[in-house]
Amino acid sequence: MDGGLMAEKVTSLQVAERAGVSQSAVSRVFTPGASVSKKTTDKVRKAAAELGYRPNVLARAMVSGRSRIIGLVVAYLENQFYPEAIEKLSNALQEHGYHVLVFLASQTSGNVEDVMEEILDYQVDGIVTASVAMSSDIARRCQDAGVPMVLFNRSQDIAGITSVTSDNYAGGRKAAEFLLAGGHQRIGYIAGWEGASTQRDREAGFLAALHDAGADLHCRENGEFHTETAREAARKMFSRPAQKRPDAVFVANDHMALAVMDVIRFELGLSVPGNVSVIGYDDVPPAGWPAYNLTTVRQRANLMVDETVAALMEHIATPETANPRRVAIDGPLIVRGSARIPKGWTS
Repeated sequence: MDGGLMAEKVTSLQVAERAGVSQSAVSRVFTPGASVSKKTTDKVRKAAAELGYRPNVLARAMVSGRSRIIGLVVAYLENQFYPEAIEKLSNALQEHGYHVLVFLASQTSGNVEDVMEEILDYQVDGIVTASVAMSSDIARRCQDAGVPMVLFNRSQDIAGITSVTSDNYAGGRKAAEFLLAGGHQRIGYIAGWEGASTQRDREAGFLAALHDAGADLHCRENGEFHTETAREAARKMFSRPAQKRPDAVFVANDHMALAVMDVIRFELGLSVPGNVSVIGYDDVPPAGWPAYNLTTVRQRANLMVDETVAALMEHIATPETANPRRVAIDGPLIVRGSARIPKGWTS
């Protein structure tokens, strides 16, 4: 590096002079997706490295109107599904020349509006909300600002907003049908946060399948999608006399199901699936560990991410013609060892 240039900020003009190219060529090299030859790219990047040049992304955004930043709002990272999904989202968006700015917003504390205002201040090109409840007012402000939004793993009845989820209703039905086929008579359910569409739709599908088979839900507790609350729900549900406690339980997500299994086995001394069959939802990595071996409905994160990114890119590129839509991706029931397997069952 040239020591004399380190005391002041290196400009793109200086890089262009060092590389023997135009200033616009330097700009194209550092603009994702711009057309530029490999020879020019190599010369410009070599000159930039020698001079210690870094492009001013914010300044370029002011000129182009594009920040190349996507705001990602996440309710919580406690659930193992989200770190993996966020990594996939970030990698997929980077392939399109975008970077992700992550914001945390509690799904119950009511700070979503403040977080969304902050995101808009960053001049993001788009927003993905992961399991965050949105109001129609917030959605309208994003639309007025020309910032497209996609809901990931959550759906809401808001006009003009695309949502991508698994088919939660169908997944709930699959869990109930499996437990019924296994001959269970006292089937319980541990719900997630009541304000979540994922919780609502999973329970609706589960109850519909029970009703169609002429069965009733034996008992219900709420785990709020949190570990300790799920543990307490399991204690309430299974600390009953043997003839009154459920012989099977569907838990609204794996994150809670793992905690429920720990309580059943290690606090209450019951056998899974000998005394109680347990089914979860998501198929997070720990679900497949031998310690849990959890039967669960898989959320196909790769397909969900692909649909989310495709919808967002469409809304950014052609906002006038892009059509909002609801995408619900079917997820298979992954049969492992935490629930009694019905005789002759084939997946």
